[in-house]
Amino acid sequence: MEGPPNRPAISVSGLRKSYGDKVVLDGVDLTVAEGTIFSLLGPNGAGKTTIVKILSTLIPADAGELRVAGHDVVRSPDAVRAAIGVTGQFSAVDDLLTGEENLVLMADLHRLGRAEGRRRVAALLERFDLVDAAKKTAGTYSGGMKRRLDLAMTLVGDPRVIFLDEPTTGLDPRSRRAMWQIIRELVAGGVTIFLTTQYLEEADELADRIAVLDGGRIVAEGTADELKRRVPGAHVRLRFADPAALESAARLIGTAARGDEPLTLRVPSDGAVRSLRVLLSLLDQQSIDVDELTVHTPDLDEVFLALTGHHTTEVSR
Repeated sequence: MEGPPNRPAISVSGLRKSYGDKVVLDGVDLTVAEGTIFSLLGPNGAGKTTIVKILSTLIPADAGELRVAGHDVVRSPDAVRAAIGVTGQFSAVDDLLTGEENLVLMADLHRLGRAEGRRRVAALLERFDLVDAAKKTAGTYSGGMKRRLDLAMTLVGDPRVIFLDEPTTGLDPRSRRAMWQIIRELVAGGVTIFLTTQYLEEADELADRIAVLDGGRIVAEGTADELKRRVPGAHVRLRFADPAALESAARLIGTAARGDEPLTLRVPSDGAVRSLRVLLSLLDQQSIDVDELTVHTPDLDEVFLALTGHHTTEVSR
């Protein structure tokens, strides 16, 4: 007999927030499944950070039903705070303390016993590759090291839901990818990640589901592939071994156009498996051999521009 389905890690219904006459969030609904990475994208002023602040109990909502880790955000804020971790855009690391001292301070704030605190600190230093730098002041750390320490500090309390507000902003590509690997490992361990980012590549790389926030509303939600299929321009590129096969396919497929490369055709397609099967079956029935097939979909940059009217360079923290 199957057990009950997992409850959502985060559930938001009808979330509203205004500052004076300015409406920041205008009826936001979203659900984040346990043990997944959910990414929230949006242009400058869309309300991404406001949502994180509300869900982490830092500021109140004007309206809406909000639950995090099974707890009502309004009625049980202490229970929510005990279950979550928050890593903001700006590091919470104290540059005057060593890496180890920063972690010990967090252990004390979480009221861990001395022995348990030391054990947790040692494990996190090892996990985040900070053992050699543990006795050095955090002010001497590189950007990537400081971000790793910041996330390690968030994990001292062993949260089940973590809000990451642009965790890789300002990092070099190598440090960014190292942080991505840490995030994947957290989720593999059952942690739920709510990620805001200004890097669409990051959302594409990490997120199980993505929501696009614009004008205080969710304007689109789905997997990266589902969002890409919503934008015109998706096509299948067919490469043929000889001109005769190409000409036969061009006559057969009325919507095909010549590709940029020799012996290729571009066929408009959503890239879905069913569409590909229909196309290949049609070619096979006429004994037309395809040498190579490639699916091309718009990237998230194009999706973002189509959905919001903003360029990706305007995505902000």
